[in-house]
Amino acid sequence: MPNSTIPAPFVSIGQKVLPEWIDGNDHMNVSWYLRAFDDGFDTTYEALGLGYDEIKRTGFSTMSVDVHISYHKELLLDAPLRITTQLIDHDQKRAHWMQAMYHAEQGYLAATCEWLILSIDMRQRKVAPMPPEIYARVAAVKAAHAGLPLPAPLNRIISIHNRKN
Repeated sequence: MPNSTIPAPFVSIGQKVLPEWIDGNDHMNVSWYLRAFDDGFDTTYEALGLGYDEIKRTGFSTMSVDVHISYHKELLLDAPLRITTQLIDHDQKRAHWMQAMYHAEQGYLAATCEWLILSIDMRQRKVAPMPPEIYARVAAVKAAHAGLPLPAPLNRIISIHNRKN
């Protein structure tokens, strides 16, 4: 990421709804949304220089501690996906990310995924501060993403009383 422009947001393209992702309702099953979002994070982590070689070199990785998926509109077989990833906030040990999944051709928002991700010292397998060079990269992303609009509200609580209808 040094000496490069930071995408705002990061964008992952190339995935599509596969036959094995289709359920009895003839649309993408809920279980595959998390998989597609997780695969969509690969673009972000590659840009941040957080690939598996970096994990081995630094002993640093990340692990999810909380994930919230909201479904907005169904996706059908072969629908092409575009997933955006933006950093909402971070500190030395945590990062709060928001992803949006769109139908890549029709443009509609299909789902969002909000993540809280922890910084992990893989040698001890415990939460620990990010190495300084990685923290600097994450801070640069936060600055680049500061003015982005959100695809959906953050910190949504699951309740039967907060629905519009």
